[in-house]
Amino acid sequence: MKKFVLTFILSLGALSAYAAADRAESAESKTTDLKTADAKAETEEAVPVLELKHKSTFALEENSRNPFWPIGWKPAAKLTASTSDTVGPDILPSSFLVSSITVDTGGKFAIINGRAMTEGQVFGLQLGNQTYQITVKAIQDGQVILLRRDQEIAVPLRRR
Repeated sequence: MKKFVLTFILSLGALSAYAAADRAESAESKTTDLKTADAKAETEEAVPVLELKHKSTFALEENSRNPFWPIGWKPAAKLTASTSDTVGPDILPSSFLVSSITVDTGGKFAIINGRAMTEGQVFGLQLGNQTYQITVKAIQDGQVILLRRDQEIAVPLRRR
């Protein structure tokens, strides 16, 4: 117990000495800051202001290479909206296979064409050489509502 009290008293003394030294140091730094600020103000008045004759600019031509790209690097080709996806035929519900639906308080899941999907998920459907972007709009008990552009596709659960 005596060791504990002695350690406590020594810790308190060291803490108070540290605080006093910190206060003295901060007061000393404030006075030196004021002196350096006065010296800077005097030197700033003596320095003349420079005016630029020509301001540099950088203009990148439309089809030129960006100089900040690594040497030999080429950007990926920009994809344009294909007209075949917008004009393409209506997709039939038989293009999809819904094998399982889980409706729970934690979320709604459906296995569509062998892949687990949730509501709002976007996936690609390949028919022939075309790939269509399909969104899972809603998962209900017994069916899944899919969305492609403005076409809604109701796909029933396949029961055995």
